[in-house]
Amino acid sequence: MASVRFVAIGDSFTEGVGDELPDGTVRGWADLVAQGWADSRGEPIEYANLAIRGKLVWPIVHQQLERALALRPTHLSFNGGGNDMLRPRTSISHIADAFSQVLRRCDEEGVRLILLSGANPSAQLPLSRVIQRRGDLMSMAVVARMAGRDDVVQALNWPDAELSDPSFWSVDRLHMNARGHHRVAARVLDALGEAVPDGWWAQPDLPDSVRLARSQYMREHLGPWVQRRLTGTSSGDGREPKFGGGWVQVDPH
Repeated sequence: MASVRFVAIGDSFTEGVGDELPDGTVRGWADLVAQGWADSRGEPIEYANLAIRGKLVWPIVHQQLERALALRPTHLSFNGGGNDMLRPRTSISHIADAFSQVLRRCDEEGVRLILLSGANPSAQLPLSRVIQRRGDLMSMAVVARMAGRDDVVQALNWPDAELSDPSFWSVDRLHMNARGHHRVAARVLDALGEAVPDGWWAQPDLPDSVRLARSQYMREHLGPWVQRRLTGTSSGDGREPKFGGGWVQVDPH
């Protein structure tokens, strides 16, 4: 078997926000996929993750794509647009154009694209109907850009109704928890034709104590998010990618 070199680009979804480890670092679905992929193949793979939280879709393309392709990967995963979607003046076609650009560059470099859509958090957020509608439109637009491309690995999470359940989401209601990230990782591995570890599709529910009351949620999470929108700042300002220094080797367990 040819060796796998897997690089992930994107925003907080791909960085792994919401799946925090005891030491304060984040893990997330892409890290889990790298480990699951190595385990399934029974051999090491090379892995890099350039994703940074808070990024809009075109800054992901401009700042991460060429850097990722310069590593000469065999596979590149891409997701973006979740932060754009929450800005009502952003054009859906403008978001979809970014996906077309990533596919074009992967074709030019002979890299296999792994396409993900984010999970749907709308049921538990303010303006849920607006978010649902824009998410549906974005999902349909991106899938349409991939029509006829059976070589693109598609791991689509937006249509997964079960993944919208609050038990898969962290206290900020925008990012998935460890349970959610494991389900996404299971979907990616399945789309790749690799073995999915037992229990990843539906891990045990987390304690109800992690669910915040509405007033506390508004104060601790929604308020700061709105403040960042008003000031034009991002949670990713000044951050470097967690695995941005080149390949790390992931060994099978």
